[in-house]
Amino acid sequence: MAEECTHDCSSCSANCSSRENTIPKEKLNAHSSCKHVIAIMSGKGGVGKSMVTACLASATAKLGYRIAVLDADITGPSIPKSFGIHERAMGDESGILPAVSAGGVEVMSLNLLTENETDPVVWRGPVIAGVVKQFWTDVNWGDVDYMFVDMPPGTGDVPLTVFQSLPIDGIIVVTSPQDLVSMIVTKAVNMAQLMNVPVLGLIENFSYYQCPDCGGRHEIFGKSHVAEVAAACHLPVLAQLPIDPAVAAAVDAGQVETLADGDLANTAMLITTLLK
Repeated sequence: MAEECTHDCSSCSANCSSRENTIPKEKLNAHSSCKHVIAIMSGKGGVGKSMVTACLASATAKLGYRIAVLDADITGPSIPKSFGIHERAMGDESGILPAVSAGGVEVMSLNLLTENETDPVVWRGPVIAGVVKQFWTDVNWGDVDYMFVDMPPGTGDVPLTVFQSLPIDGIIVVTSPQDLVSMIVTKAVNMAQLMNVPVLGLIENFSYYQCPDCGGRHEIFGKSHVAEVAAACHLPVLAQLPIDPAVAAAVDAGQVETLADGDLANTAMLITTLLK
């Protein structure tokens, strides 16, 4: 135990011996079951984490699994828009009912509960963390094979809450090619290790742009460092995704499920193999 322990594990990331006994996982809604929970994390914003989450959820659903997405990015929710979901969530005596996409993916996000999609969320950390817990305990998810948790960027309150409160089977870290990635990825990986959560691997977004005219590959954001970072962290590189305007346009239009899944289809298959 840390020398200056406050006995409030909810605000502490120290991996002391008493943590496992003092913070039990939150109970899933009584009308739900979930076989596997995977968190999608990034050390910084702007790397396309939510896009990767939506595409990965869609790709896994196409393999025939029952998929859900818990949008834990409370102050910047974008998952519903990616799936073309704009209606408000409803509920009954069993709990809040998630919205369901055209492809059958269940989604719960704060955007489904606010009066307007553009309403800002001006809440402090403990309130935001409480909402994330409620998405797990108060939503009737039904029977889910794989739940993807779209985390906010960084290593703050919400990632800590998710790691402590949900039975996370593993995380995927989304990154980009810039030089500062090594430090950012290492922070995210170190946090997962402190919380005893396995890291399944890295996905690099914006790796390159392939010119439709000449067919050449151009490294818009500089040379990739993901292989070196992955080797240093003893992790696999699950995918290196190109800059693709068609993907961005489809996600913006709420048509993520119409995309050909490419590398993420292979990643989805790998995940389902690792987490049988």
